[in-house]
Amino acid sequence: MIPEIQIGEAATLLADGDAVFVDIRDPQSYAAGHIPGAILATPEHVERLTQSSKSREVVVYCYHGNSSKNATLWFLQRGFERVRSMSGGFEDW
Repeated sequence: MIPEIQIGEAATLLADGDAVFVDIRDPQSYAAGHIPGAILATPEHVERLTQSSKSREVVVYCYHGNSSKNATLWFLQRGFERVRSMSGGFEDW
């Protein structure tokens, strides 16, 4: 089962500065609007993130909360300990 986080809890993590938010949508959607401070999942950004602390909280989001589940699994398979997919995605944010 893919770990998920609800919008309210994600908003608390954002406000507290306790998590990295990863936006896996396309660059045009990211440019049109994204969660403040979120990084766009470009190969360069993801490579940099995979070289950072894998114990840091990571919240992955997409449009509706479906594709982010696969991306969350990808991070888990690379040793990230605290990564979750945001339920409802940016649409619900």
